Amino acid sequence: MTEAALRAARANVDEIATLIDSIDDDGWARPSACAGWRVRDMIAHLGAVATSIVAPTPPAPDAPPMPAERERQHDVLVDRRRSWSVAEVVDEWRINTPKLLDALAGFQQGEAATAATTLPGLGTYPKHMLANALAFDTFCHLRNDLLRPAGPLELALPEPDDDRVRPAVEWMLAGLPQMQGPELTATVVAPITLELTGPGATTVTVLPAGEGELLTVVPGAEGDVRARSSAVAFIAWGTTREGWREHVTLEGHAELATPFLDTLNII
Repeated sequence: MTEAALRAARANVDEIATLIDSIDDDGWARPSACAGWRVRDMIAHLGAVATSIVAPTPPAPDAPPMPAERERQHDVLVDRRRSWSVAEVVDEWRINTPKLLDALAGFQQGEAATAATTLPGLGTYPKHMLANALAFDTFCHLRNDLLRPAGPLELALPEPDDDRVRPAVEWMLAGLPQMQGPELTATVVAPITLELTGPGATTVTVLPAGEGELLTVVPGAEGDVRARSSAVAFIAWGTTREGWREHVTLEGHAELATPFLDTLNII
């Protein structure tokens, strides 16, 4: 199972709690590195994610439906909290995040661990991997959106290690075939090996899909096209926070990998 991902998520949450305690009034209104979201909106997003799992409420009869676009779903939840005070945003995060961590711990054993759960717009996963989802979400938003150099805030943290990076990368690779579906599948016409180095290092190959199917990700290196990057950088460019060309070295027929790399956008 993914107890390592749960440990990573807990550690990331602890760092976010430390950061929250350090933010002054001006800091809450600063733009994060996530376009359109302030620092307070980023915490609102994290709180909304926790609430959606541990205390979901049915929409009001007159509420508009959630949009089909996967990224807009997050925007809608943040938009609903824009009128809240900072204290209300922080309270939601502080109250429901520990409950979320407890729920994820319960998904690591027994039948619950392998039970399939569908995340709208993101795909279907065994429940134990929701810990990876939180490890990814918290790591990515904290390190890439809230903290310098890309974000507006300062917090002294140790360099990312394998324990923090690996669970996030595992989530990204699990989601890679599903999150963009046919859009990304159409870009893969030959095996593309991703060689990720440093903390979180792994090597996988993205295989073309059969007719009517989605691409697949398998362990190891296959084929003649290779894209090499650090795993930490993959979290940034694989989510389009940074351009892949700044971080990726291509070997083999680069033209076969370029459409895939140009299209990849994991959230």
